[in-house]
Amino acid sequence: MYSVTDPVTGELVEEIENASDEQVRDAIGRVHAGFAAWRRRPVAERAAIVARAAELFAERADELAAVMTLEMGKRINEGRGEVGIVVEIFKYYAEQGPALLADEPLAIKGGDAVITKEPIGALLGVMPWNFPVYQVARFVAPNLVLGNTILLKHASICPRASVAIAQILSDAGVPDDAYVNVFASSRQVPWILADPRIVGVSLTGSEAAGISVAAEAGKNLKKTVLELGGSDPLIVLDTDDLDETVKATATARMRNCGQSCNAPKRMIVLADLYDEFVDKLTKRISEYYVAGDPSDPKTTLPPLASVAAADEVAGQVATAIEQGATLRTGGHRIGPGAYLEATVLTDVTPEMDAYRDEIFGPVVLVFKAETEEEAIAIANDSPFGLGASVWGTDRERNTRVARQIEAGMVYLNSAGGSQADLPFGGIKRSGMGRELGPAGIEEFMNRKSIRL
Repeated sequence: MYSVTDPVTGELVEEIENASDEQVRDAIGRVHAGFAAWRRRPVAERAAIVARAAELFAERADELAAVMTLEMGKRINEGRGEVGIVVEIFKYYAEQGPALLADEPLAIKGGDAVITKEPIGALLGVMPWNFPVYQVARFVAPNLVLGNTILLKHASICPRASVAIAQILSDAGVPDDAYVNVFASSRQVPWILADPRIVGVSLTGSEAAGISVAAEAGKNLKKTVLELGGSDPLIVLDTDDLDETVKATATARMRNCGQSCNAPKRMIVLADLYDEFVDKLTKRISEYYVAGDPSDPKTTLPPLASVAAADEVAGQVATAIEQGATLRTGGHRIGPGAYLEATVLTDVTPEMDAYRDEIFGPVVLVFKAETEEEAIAIANDSPFGLGASVWGTDRERNTRVARQIEAGMVYLNSAGGSQADLPFGGIKRSGMGRELGPAGIEEFMNRKSIRL
């Protein structure tokens, strides 16, 4: 079942039955048939429809934010902020898409050639609950401009968000057979990928989900883009304002109640700042982040997306403490609902589960590094490689360190960011491929070589 459960109370609000196999096959047929007409629409027309979608997302920001607050507990102001970046993504591809899809002339030995940029067909999107509108936008906006069609399976706890997105796209002028929202189950995904009418898949989700989808896609020779988990390092080299650095880094970690793939989950601080940094961070985490109603703009700590999620993170914290980590603050469940105290852990060693696992909640791990080289080594000692950040007063030094970090994205003096014109994605077990920016429109593109 797809279901809406209020994470504030844990109470079930609504249930929706999964689509039947027949309904899913019908949806596949629709997006496959719709591709022929959608790809023939001039790119300027497709871009104009995407631009109209941007306007409608902006107009319905309050409605979408309220849905996210109900379905996964997002703070109302963060929900509005999420819709803001969604608007920017749709605007970016509406404005830049035609230029990004222009033919590329190519001088070759013995003559000339041209590279054309064409869509490839009907795509499957498997989307997560943590950013239920933004994650869809990253996948949908560039591919609609390119001319692909989309079958969208959203997370089972976000049925209202998925319906609202589909309605906006329809109202903007996207044909009903160019974008189809389907309440498919996880059980149906493998045979969707086996269907020859689906030519590619984009998944944002857990490492386990990515492995499963990649295996099925590989067996069926389907192009895949995966944005998976992360345990992003945040290195503090030096600062001329420790209070501001602590505030900024805590804000970055606690955004979305810590449920962000590219949040700075591991803070690595040079030894001369470590003790004072930990003291100030612990104080801010314990005093500022107080559980409250996510629909109240004054709330600083909302619930996690579900009671099960809160229980899982609390279990990870308990295991870390049992294995020898030091609990500086927090770590306890707050009931009823899906609340967990904001938490700081130190003295986490490589022998502990928390050293390598992703903790998807309001938990900060802080490590001490004696040297810049040790900080880089700790940062890279992870199975993940999504994002990272380097904080310091010397731009040249920050950049030197950033070049040595194994990640798909590194930010200087900011963390966990995303913007429409900057490619987003990771390496190692954080996934493959890129979204956003010029790279985001190329993943499901046929770059056709024509020798003139």
